[in-house]
Amino acid sequence: MEPDKPPILLVTGVSGSGKTTIGSLLAGRLGWEYAEADSFHPEANIEKMAAGHPLTDEDRWPWLDAIGAWIDATGAKGRPGVVTSSALKRVYRDRLRAGRPQVRLIYLDADRDTVARRLTARSGHFFPPALLDTQFADLEPPTDDENPVRVPVDEDPLAIVEKLIRAEHLEAAEAAHDREAEREHEKEADA
Repeated sequence: MEPDKPPILLVTGVSGSGKTTIGSLLAGRLGWEYAEADSFHPEANIEKMAAGHPLTDEDRWPWLDAIGAWIDATGAKGRPGVVTSSALKRVYRDRLRAGRPQVRLIYLDADRDTVARRLTARSGHFFPPALLDTQFADLEPPTDDENPVRVPVDEDPLAIVEKLIRAEHLEAAEAAHDREAEREHEKEADA
């Protein structure tokens, strides 16, 4: 990761795996920028899914590009961030990470039964449980060469977030800013 680029955590997994819950808790706990992938969908995508039709690759490209633009804008502000995206296929993850070495991949590993229970209990979301099988049909779990952090979702969300923070050595935005200011001060003192 480039030292001048703060990290961006890309929280991925099928619909219902807990991306919004984990992503928002993680960003809140760290004081990082946060964006939820659904907010980047064009209205046509939302209507298509709500009507029970899965998205195609062509439907997803503008959505992925909008997420990529958010990653770039957040990095340009010098802020760390968390963004969610199903990023079901390798080609989607590659598109989101291309030229963005600061992006760390977090994969929420959930089995079909767990996700089915969650989707059935969820209300007010445009993604219908009937599309669950299409998510698993498209899913290409991240491979080792993508350096994913695989997170089983069978624990309490807060416990998952705390484990991620420890395992990835993440720190609150203020602490990172203070440490960077201290390094700059030391450089000036040495000059």
